[in-house]
Amino acid sequence: MKNIRNFCIIAHIDHGKSTLSDRLLELTGTVEKRKMKEQLLDQMDLERERGITIKLQPVQMHYQASASSQGNNSGSRISDFSSARTSQEKSTFRDDNKSDYILNLIDTPGHVDFSYEVSRSLAAVEGAILLVDATQGVQAQTISNLYLAIEQDLEIIPVINKIDLPNADVEKVKKEIVHILGCDKRDILEVSGKTGEGVDKLLEEIVKKIPAPKGILNSPLRALVFDSVYDAYKGVLAYVRIVDGKISKTDKIKMLVTRDESGVVELGHFRPQYDPCDELMAGDTGYIATGFKSVKECKVGDTVTVVGVEKNAEKIQPLQGYKEVQPMVYASFYPVDGSDYNVMRDALDKLTLNDGAFTFEPESNQALGRGFRCGFLGLLHLEIIQARLEREFDIVPTITTPSVVYRVRKKNSDEFINIYSPTELPDPSQIENIEEPYVKLEIVTPSEYLGNVMELMGNARAEYKSTEYIDAGRVQLVFEAPLMDVIVDFHDQLKSVSSGYASMNYEPIDYRASDLVKMDILVAGEIVEAFSRIVPKNKVQKEGKFVVEKLKEVLSRQNFAVAIQATIGSDVIARATLSAFRKDVTAKLYGGDVTRKRKLLEKQKKGKKRMASSGKVEIPPEAFLKVLRR
Repeated sequence: MKNIRNFCIIAHIDHGKSTLSDRLLELTGTVEKRKMKEQLLDQMDLERERGITIKLQPVQMHYQASASSQGNNSGSRISDFSSARTSQEKSTFRDDNKSDYILNLIDTPGHVDFSYEVSRSLAAVEGAILLVDATQGVQAQTISNLYLAIEQDLEIIPVINKIDLPNADVEKVKKEIVHILGCDKRDILEVSGKTGEGVDKLLEEIVKKIPAPKGILNSPLRALVFDSVYDAYKGVLAYVRIVDGKISKTDKIKMLVTRDESGVVELGHFRPQYDPCDELMAGDTGYIATGFKSVKECKVGDTVTVVGVEKNAEKIQPLQGYKEVQPMVYASFYPVDGSDYNVMRDALDKLTLNDGAFTFEPESNQALGRGFRCGFLGLLHLEIIQARLEREFDIVPTITTPSVVYRVRKKNSDEFINIYSPTELPDPSQIENIEEPYVKLEIVTPSEYLGNVMELMGNARAEYKSTEYIDAGRVQLVFEAPLMDVIVDFHDQLKSVSSGYASMNYEPIDYRASDLVKMDILVAGEIVEAFSRIVPKNKVQKEGKFVVEKLKEVLSRQNFAVAIQATIGSDVIARATLSAFRKDVTAKLYGGDVTRKRKLLEKQKKGKKRMASSGKVEIPPEAFLKVLRR
């Protein structure tokens, strides 16, 4: 029987997680060299193009460790496993059973929008590789992910990546890691995910330091669902970590939370493609093809058990799952052509099958017609969904301004109502107060940019909390700020004032009362509800001016002058005029009295006035996105 090591890689975005995963796969012989390609575990084209990981991806590797590595962990093996593996299952090992260890790796995203994926990965493993870029040092998401791993009581292996780069400062980064982790400097490994230097030593450290999983083989099956995707032929595939017991292809499974039952269509491991097997046992990470037709029947965080032990159901305690993922940002998608409504609904349905964090529900709008209110984890998540709609389903939606969930309390009422869109806001005379979500914002920046960052935060509605020096050259700042201010363009501004060196991470804390108003945008005298937004009263002038000037740039000129206005109620706070095309109606005249020219110009003026009163300006879908991006 081979020892099992379950671990994941956590890091800030662009610190080299996927590249290091490639080298691990290559060195363990999991993937043949001729089949290797960059970012092998990133399955989507979007992940490759953007160079980021969006979905967590598990993979199983087989590794033959040195004698010294094996000796240090002999006491932590799972009991009774040596005789439990069948010869049939052993034959599925691609290295003819010469490996001493089974390594189950989960590659995780690094962007703050997908931190929920990281938390799910951490619950399914016993150890984590904390990866830090040798050129960038400790970043905000590095610290955030480290705290998540410590909360799960995981064994942490600190690793410095990209040591082959000429601007790598290994000693400086080591000091930063020692400061945040409190480890010995000698315990920090140095690797290069690109060249493979030091990766063999890392594999030995994984075997040596990460404990084997604890599980009871003879107990009833308990398996934690840490992810799920939909397959058209096999139904919902539940990505599971087997905690206790075992499961075979002949078993019938039951979900302890949803209470749904199903037969097992297929079992297997990730190598990294689906590799079927006959049995999964305690300590294993693998997949169960459930046959369910909806991911709602197989929720992430649920516990899988076998129907045969239902008489002992009261003794089977569900595993500690995850809190239900809550969208942070809402925006509405509308089809450009109303007849495409059903096509868009089917497309969004298919996207939810493979993205449990994405939610949508139907809504209607007087100006835009029928559409869908969609919930996202952040603006990057919104961009990913919008790009997938265009690529996979050839749908270009009209997107309303992203907003967060506000809470409104009406006068003479003690209850709050949730406002997902500015159009739902009650009349101002009925509102007692409006509350908006606040987040804890952590910023890590080089000390030389401290003044710039503090000036930026002074212009934002942020409340300063604390400062901590990671080392002499890097500082961590903590603020509390409105979520809306953080998600829109704050990240770009932060990168701008710090020459790209600062990083940020945020997490929701509570709701707080704010002085907010609804700002409408009128184009040619008509309210465009997609541009309506809830803004702080002290920033409404600046926000209104920005939107009307941006619209003036992106809208096409008409045969008549178009007024673009930002209003609060009936008060106009900003205006821009899109000038009309000019046609020289006097060009055909060749002399004669000047009154003939005036007569033609007056006729043209009346015609333009008539068009302006009845004309409608078509706003192209790309105009909505251009206004969102500052």
